[in-house]
Amino acid sequence: MITAVSEHDLFADIRPYNDNEVAPAINRLIADEEFIQAILHYRFPHMPGIIGSVAAPILRFILKRKLAKLNSVNAVQRQVATFMDKMIETTSKKITVSGLEQLDPKQSYLFLSNHRDIAMDPALVNWCLHQHGFETVRIAIGDNLLRKPCATELMKLNKSFIVKRGAKGPREMLKNFSQLSAYIKHSLDDNHSIWIAQKEGRAKDGNDVTDPAILKMFYINGKKQGVDFATYMAELNIVPVCLSYEYDPCDADKIKELWQKKTQGHYQKSEFEDIDSIIKGIVGFKGRIHVAFTAPLTTIPAEADEVAQLIDQQIWQNYQLFPINYLAAGIEHASIDETAADQWQRRLSAVPEGAHDLLTQLYAAPVVKKTLGYNKQ
Repeated sequence: MITAVSEHDLFADIRPYNDNEVAPAINRLIADEEFIQAILHYRFPHMPGIIGSVAAPILRFILKRKLAKLNSVNAVQRQVATFMDKMIETTSKKITVSGLEQLDPKQSYLFLSNHRDIAMDPALVNWCLHQHGFETVRIAIGDNLLRKPCATELMKLNKSFIVKRGAKGPREMLKNFSQLSAYIKHSLDDNHSIWIAQKEGRAKDGNDVTDPAILKMFYINGKKQGVDFATYMAELNIVPVCLSYEYDPCDADKIKELWQKKTQGHYQKSEFEDIDSIIKGIVGFKGRIHVAFTAPLTTIPAEADEVAQLIDQQIWQNYQLFPINYLAAGIEHASIDETAADQWQRRLSAVPEGAHDLLTQLYAAPVVKKTLGYNKQ
């Protein structure tokens, strides 16, 4: 007998967990030896192995007591919010937000943001939404970050859905993108907002530009339905979001990668480099942060390239400029003081001397984009 397949099942391999899947996922996490060892290594990096073998059961017991009551997506989100409150207090000086008055808490949106930090970009968007009475978003995350089973469990518990990037050919790629496009529209129609970066990978050089391929992926589902591009894109309620960090905890690592590519022609990531970047971005000091939400795009051009330029303009207009940005751009500004100048010099000293221009470009980019015109790439 043929049974009907629900629409939700069509996305089972990429969607976040549902309420009934939360408790089993947490149990799998607690039983995962790599997950336990990763926590111990992070908290106690110099702990001898023999002590770690004793500490592991204790950690499992603590996690069971702390997480046993989490049996729904909302319960997990409340736990994450508590963590975010503590993290923000210790790793940032001040967070400001603008533009939410233009949005309706009862409406779903497709938040398309610049991408500077793997974990913090969507986390900060979520935190700002939560603080102002909005539902949190479903987060797009590349499967390149999910090489370990425990990473997949953590992300799907936190309302993340998977972007499959390892397609072996054009046919598989189209299949993956078709599923992703349909899932995004399904979520929005089901009143679940989405967060996705404006392009694959972080802007390590500070050049925040929207990849038109992302917009074309959104439209795959509309094209199948015979809806024209502009009409379908308007239905998605796209909201450009601009995240501005005073300091980037991963700046030196980004520059070293760019410098190695420039001087040696290639760069090979270490096995756990993405995970290290996630941790550094979370626990590193970020100074002041501003999250700017723009009004939803209503007048949509007919071509993806034109829509990408429109989104870029919205993001660049909303940069929050800090003293370090003016210092990098070589512009005098009243906000620059001795502390800011010392901080800039410390960051310059953390990268090879020949790479100073790359770090300068990273921090000067917001000033250049905001002040020299929106059509200059």
